[in-house]
Amino acid sequence: MLPSRPAGGGKAARVGSSAGIYALKLERSVGVLVRSSGAVSMLLFAVLALFLPVLFIYRFYVVVKTGRRHQPGRKGYVSVLVVAGSGGHTTEILRLLDSLPAAYAPRHYVIADTDKMSEEKVCTFESLKLQPDSKLQYTICRIPRSREVHQSWSSSVVSTLNALRYSLPLVFRLRPDMVLCNGPGTCVPLCAAALLLGIMGMKKVLIVYVESICRVHSLSLTGKILYRLSDYFFVQWSSLRDKYPKSVFLGRVV
Repeated sequence: MLPSRPAGGGKAARVGSSAGIYALKLERSVGVLVRSSGAVSMLLFAVLALFLPVLFIYRFYVVVKTGRRHQPGRKGYVSVLVVAGSGGHTTEILRLLDSLPAAYAPRHYVIADTDKMSEEKVCTFESLKLQPDSKLQYTICRIPRSREVHQSWSSSVVSTLNALRYSLPLVFRLRPDMVLCNGPGTCVPLCAAALLLGIMGMKKVLIVYVESICRVHSLSLTGKILYRLSDYFFVQWSSLRDKYPKSVFLGRVV
């Protein structure tokens, strides 16, 4: 004789079975949703991975190609970031600044942290330039040197990246209208930071490069790097103008 089932047992079993089926369907739906969202995320990541480099290249092209159309200071002063190198570089850049009108202010000098002489030259120059009724319109900042004299190429890559780490926040904070440089390696990371400022659409910064007077037949390493990236590239010898058609020859500038 079969044992009798408890009253209401069949209904409870059916309810439990229905709940189990519902839970299974819910689990499957959640699994499909998770897989779908994962696929969508991967698709979005792939699109961004392709789109962002294209956008960066496009912005880079626009910033470099349209630089000469940009005219800072038409209604006021021109903020200048001046890259002072050691020795002759500083002397030349100060002579160039001496020929510029007073509208090129404030002037932000950037010096390599191992340069012991340029700061004194800059302070002397500015004290002579200062009018009795005017205020100080210059600052001096220091960043690590991008490349020392006779430094190996492999180690200079690391030192340049380190200099770039300091150049980015400095340029983004100052937001100059123009970067003026004449050859020291320190200007490469600073110009790269200025380009990035324009690529990000924050501010277009003109890059003006004046090749050193001592470069007669060939460009310096810094000049070769910035030849394509600068908005204005000046040389002081006609032989260089003939080799580099983008350059502007104005005779002896400094």
